[in-house]
Amino acid sequence: MQRLASRLRRVGSDGDPRAPLWRGAQWFRALSLVYAVGRQIDESDRYRLVGWSWVMIGAVVLVSVVAGLGYVRGFGRRRAFVIAEFVIAAVLALGTVWVATPEFTAANQALPTTLWLTNPVVSAAILAGPAAGIAGGIAIATVNAVHRGSFPETIIRDANYPVLMAVGLGIGVAARVAVRSTEQVRAAERVAAEARARERLAREVHDGVLQTLAFLSRRCAELGPPGSELHDLGARAGRQERALRRLIAETPDREGVDAGPRDGDTVDLRDLLRPLASGTVTLAEPGGPVPLRAAVATETVAAVHNALENTARHAGDAARAYLLIEDVGDAVVVTVRDDGPGIAPGRLEAAREEGRLGVAESIVGRITDLGGRADLTTGPDEGVEWELWIPRT
Repeated sequence: MQRLASRLRRVGSDGDPRAPLWRGAQWFRALSLVYAVGRQIDESDRYRLVGWSWVMIGAVVLVSVVAGLGYVRGFGRRRAFVIAEFVIAAVLALGTVWVATPEFTAANQALPTTLWLTNPVVSAAILAGPAAGIAGGIAIATVNAVHRGSFPETIIRDANYPVLMAVGLGIGVAARVAVRSTEQVRAAERVAAEARARERLAREVHDGVLQTLAFLSRRCAELGPPGSELHDLGARAGRQERALRRLIAETPDREGVDAGPRDGDTVDLRDLLRPLASGTVTLAEPGGPVPLRAAVATETVAAVHNALENTARHAGDAARAYLLIEDVGDAVVVTVRDDGPGIAPGRLEAAREEGRLGVAESIVGRITDLGGRADLTTGPDEGVEWELWIPRT
């Protein structure tokens, strides 16, 4: 990943992933300028106004220098700059009618040459993508045909015009791919940096604080009877252990990572549920990844967290809970079970009638909104079992 990030910085040192395309386009501009000047030297005596033809070719040189600097340095990579390049190219091409005879313009390309007129098409494609590239090719082809006085026949018969549009399409696609590839590399770099930060924090904390809190929670639960100060101390230690594990899981990278996976990304549900495991919570997971969209996985983890919070609140801090993750192909099933006293008959209905919708909203509502279902199995002295079905949609 470090090698990939280093390559990214080299490719787009100015922050623009299309920078190599901009630089390469200016080499093409230089070659097209050399061709235009060479053609002017060879054919200048064929123009009706020879002096003005040299003025026009001087304008071609000036525009090439300014545009080249603008795109290489970056200040020209704007819509207004590209539009201005199109306007100037059109004026220079149509100006051929003024400096040349009708016979010359009917049989020859414009004074700036068709090759040089391709430059604004390339600029539009790099800046705005394939659609802009094709539109730019059509615009320059139209200008060329108009200056020759045989529009629209020329634009249909001349083989140069499909080439102009193909250039706009090809370079536009390349620019779009460069932008998307860079975004993917940067997203991967952010995720990797966040993972490294979490791993560092977990290593620093796990061998000391977490193990101590887990040991203290277990020993106080074993030695102190319920209601005693020692038992309460163990309960607080258990709560702090669980809170600290969640903090490790949620802590972003301290070196500049501003966000985790986006909603459209895919994450491994196991990675998000592992921090919930503790001295009183046992996690069983499949051997392979359990991929889910980030937004779906986040809601699922929230529902599981609420189920565990209900266990701690109603079954006591000493109650044990068990998480089971199953991948059944078109759905993921997460089972949350505890060994507490269970829910007495009628208690949920009474809570609902009193307007307390905690279970319905925090667990059932979340999973239902994902298109799944949350099945509850409970009874006196039977513990509580939630079976959460999350579809892959």
